[in-house]
Amino acid sequence: MNTAWNIAFEQLTLGYGSRTILKDITATLPAGKMSVILGGSGCGKSTLLKHIIGLHRPQSGILRLAGQDLFALPAREFRRMRRHMGMLFQDGALLGALTLAQNVALPLSENTSLSARVLREAALATLDLVGLADFGDYYPNELSGGMRKRAGLARAIITEPSVLLCDEPTSGLDPITAAQMDQLLLDMHDRFSGMTTVVVSHDLESVRRIADQVLVLRDGAAIFCGTYAELARSRDPYLSQFLHREADEQRRMAHSARNPAVRAALDAWLNR
Repeated sequence: MNTAWNIAFEQLTLGYGSRTILKDITATLPAGKMSVILGGSGCGKSTLLKHIIGLHRPQSGILRLAGQDLFALPAREFRRMRRHMGMLFQDGALLGALTLAQNVALPLSENTSLSARVLREAALATLDLVGLADFGDYYPNELSGGMRKRAGLARAIITEPSVLLCDEPTSGLDPITAAQMDQLLLDMHDRFSGMTTVVVSHDLESVRRIADQVLVLRDGAAIFCGTYAELARSRDPYLSQFLHREADEQRRMAHSARNPAVRAALDAWLNR
């Protein structure tokens, strides 16, 4: 493992084409720690993740990895930096035609000349880390959603990356499986102690369990960056509302207007 990498944003503005999603973000996700990017749906969490991994260029500002301006690097150095990143996609993103072992070995089989035997051994050893050593010859459609996410995590860490990016690793999971995924991330973080981990989430219980650092996004801006304890102590109305899952609007259902003609037509139809 290389020296731990921090991730720094300096007046970073991100978007697609002429559309701006996040503006003037300045924050640091500390090296060797587990940071969570938190915020409501559509606030730009996944957009920020895509820029960290280098899939899109910022509209303006600087994104630094290990102190280097990622998008100012020569092409060869840029590619080298990206080789040190692992990505856990939201649904695992496994290839259905490949076994689990083949999926996990993919970063190695695509980029090295290792023998099939060595690739399989490496894949099975990594699957063992996520509790799936006995499932190497299964196909993705033969497994549960939680197992596919664990296999996706195995593929992300088989190269022992300096930076691990996780896009909503607990989404779609039941509470027990989600807690197991949280523990797995913590175990991986302990095993690869120099790895900087960034998790996009809106799962508040998960954030409470795993986060060393929390970056909160809202309305295109970063409104908080600090520890979970500092976040929990904040008196900012929105942060308090978000953490306690409080609605910011009055109930609508109880006061919704009913169209008498629609009600009468429904009654006539239901009673036919």
